[in-house]
Amino acid sequence: MSADRHGLGKNGRVPDEVDTAPQRTRNRWGEGDRLRVEILAGASRLLSELGGEDGLTIRGVARAVGIAPASIYQHFSDRAALVQGLLDYEYGRLKTLMQEADDSLPAADVVGRAHAEIYAYCDFAQANPGHYRLMLSLGRGVRRPGPGEAPAGPLMDVIEMLAAALGRCDEAGYKLRVPNVRAAVLVFVGVHGRVALLHSNPSDESAKALRPFVDELFSLVFV
Repeated sequence: MSADRHGLGKNGRVPDEVDTAPQRTRNRWGEGDRLRVEILAGASRLLSELGGEDGLTIRGVARAVGIAPASIYQHFSDRAALVQGLLDYEYGRLKTLMQEADDSLPAADVVGRAHAEIYAYCDFAQANPGHYRLMLSLGRGVRRPGPGEAPAGPLMDVIEMLAAALGRCDEAGYKLRVPNVRAAVLVFVGVHGRVALLHSNPSDESAKALRPFVDELFSLVFV
């Protein structure tokens, strides 16, 4: 009887890992970008289950998506590239949520729209603690192109969104105490600190106090 009939490899040994994930329907030609998104979505789900990136592996993500690890290497050269892709993916989700919150209010309600953006930020941080730690750890969301050059990266994009919202407030007559970019940084740093405290010592009371804290913080940047 052949080794294959016993579920063994050609060398008669049990394979190192048996993939028990449900098999995924193969993409048609030209749908590689779709697979990349599915890989990132699977990595995002796995990150939620793990609560942090330490256990995030190529094989684990492959199982979550229902593909072979080799398929991931077609899009991400190694684990570091996958984590970077996941980082960009999560920041994209966050920015979309912030923009949708802004767009949900009338254009004339400039102050309400600024509040809505940071509320959406807080909601994302509370609902996705593992993702949030990945995004804010080790300055991963910020790149410094060179000496004397302004920092860039997805975190700076988030701050720029908030700065634009505060700039609209200032233009509408709700004057800021400091320039809008500075005001956005102050609000972000305060909110991030409060979210970090909430993550380190979670409680229903602290969670309920987050939005009132945001409101008080906003009041301090306006004249």
